[in-house]
Amino acid sequence: MNRRHFLADVGLGFTGLALGAMMQRESRAEGTLWSPPDGLPQTVPKAKSVIWLFMNGGVSHMESFDPKPMLNRYAGKTIAETPFAAAQDPARLALERLLVPDANGNQRNTLYPLQVGFKKHGQSGIEVSDWFPQIAKHVDRLAVVRSMYTTDSNHGAQAQFHTGRNMLDGEFPTLGAWVHYGLGSLNDNLPQFISMGTREYWIKKDGLYLGPAHDAVPLRIDPVRPLDFGQPAQPGADGVRGVGMDLVRQLNGLRGVEYPDDPILSARIASYELAWRMQQSVPEVMDFSKESDETKALYGIDQPHTQEFASQLLASRRLVERGVRFIQIQHGGGGAGAWDAHSGLKANHESLARSVDQPVAALLEDLSRRGLLDETLVVFATEFGRTPGSQGADGRDHHIYGFSVWMAGGGIKGGVVHGATDEIGFHAVENRHYVTDIHATILQQLGLDSRRLEIPGRKRLEIDHGRPITAIIG
Repeated sequence: MNRRHFLADVGLGFTGLALGAMMQRESRAEGTLWSPPDGLPQTVPKAKSVIWLFMNGGVSHMESFDPKPMLNRYAGKTIAETPFAAAQDPARLALERLLVPDANGNQRNTLYPLQVGFKKHGQSGIEVSDWFPQIAKHVDRLAVVRSMYTTDSNHGAQAQFHTGRNMLDGEFPTLGAWVHYGLGSLNDNLPQFISMGTREYWIKKDGLYLGPAHDAVPLRIDPVRPLDFGQPAQPGADGVRGVGMDLVRQLNGLRGVEYPDDPILSARIASYELAWRMQQSVPEVMDFSKESDETKALYGIDQPHTQEFASQLLASRRLVERGVRFIQIQHGGGGAGAWDAHSGLKANHESLARSVDQPVAALLEDLSRRGLLDETLVVFATEFGRTPGSQGADGRDHHIYGFSVWMAGGGIKGGVVHGATDEIGFHAVENRHYVTDIHATILQQLGLDSRRLEIPGRKRLEIDHGRPITAIIG
């Protein structure tokens, strides 16, 4: 009898599975410098959890967190008609090529004025669009990075922001999957990586070559059925279900010892166990009945235009409070994304900003009240910005050369602006950052180094790792 079959006989269930998998890992790693993550931070962490808020479609940086009044001065003119005509920057020249007459002599794209006002806020005096008045009240908690860039000019940039790689390169794990891969659980009764909101179009899975065990668990704001397949198809007594689960556990354990290298089998077994535990814990998280009326009103759950997003953010606070590591929320998901304002930018952004402004501000306030903001990193991001020139009569096109992201909590400095775009918001000209610099910053705050998470046969590029933005780290 070999050792594997011995384990199957004496270690029925997850004891055998764990021992078998452990020995298999050890045999794989012999003679190499690589070993799987042990679930512990690699450096001293400043944050325990991440709430990742992603605005699908492309938020205009100029009408949000990087206002450009120079657009009003030269509205309706081409770059050639402004003081910026002499600029030799290749990106500006690329825009200038768009700002040329069409066959009929009409300007098909001219500088487009700001569609909303802005003010300085807080002791830091950071300028914020009037479409975000509630977030603006918390500006001294934010680190605004105004110098982001990316390379995918279509909505594959949504996947690029999450993975760091252009979709033409293939499929790669998302940041949330790397965090899940690198760190152990803070609460074994809840998933450590959760996704809320629509995830059509840009990417369906997170783990990819790390394995399906590192995919996010999708949750809905529904205390009865918050996740798919979280309840049995047929009702039954708890005792009967317990006996059935024990039997399934033993059978899975036998199969798991026999095939310890099968990631799909391992992920499925783990999901059965987690689903069993989540049947009690997840509905409780999604039940807001014990939250005060003041808290629910703070988020805007009582208002139609904020209710959906507010509920997701309140659930996020409840999840990090209970030890969930990474919560990924997509706002305006589906198709290209709701923020994709090729026309009617004013109506589009004004409405969408109204739906997220109060809930996001409430999340920052609520986390701070409960002493959770210091250990929770909140990220507000989008795949790219929008052009300073008009598209059609009243829209802006996709813009990859400069846009904004902000972060708060989790050891990040508050009330700071890092990086800058030029006077018309076209090009990141100071402290430029590719999207993986955001990833590297988050990983560092969690105590992880992406270079120490690499696995054999999957060598990553230097740009995949990024560099922490030290200027915004406290």
